[in-house]
Amino acid sequence: MTEQQIDREVCKLVHRFVQRLETHVRRAADDLGLTPTQVVALRELSEPITARELADRMSCEASNATFVLDRLEEQGLVERRPHPTDRRAKRIVLTPAGERRRGEVLERLGTYSPLTALSDVQQESLRDLLRDLVV
Repeated sequence: MTEQQIDREVCKLVHRFVQRLETHVRRAADDLGLTPTQVVALRELSEPITARELADRMSCEASNATFVLDRLEEQGLVERRPHPTDRRAKRIVLTPAGERRRGEVLERLGTYSPLTALSDVQQESLRDLLRDLVV
């Protein structure tokens, strides 16, 4: 197989895998009564962070993250609190209801994930290979 053929096949496989992941997130969102972007935001809110940091983790524009955060705040799942060292910034913190909802999100995303077809060692290897490609 030539380098071009490998490149084309890898691109095709990565694209198909991303589609499977997106479908998985959409199904989880439907099951939980959330939008896919809300699911991703809750997944990424593992600790208090700024909206800019959340946008980076979600790979989206800050305005999109702010829109999602506004909806999560309306649902009582997050709060904006003053940043301890930056007067201009706010930190996004999960409420107790948000912590419970995040737990549901993580549980649902872990169920029937496309990654469960791989062993733990294979998942770690895939993560490491992808990290090498994007860092």
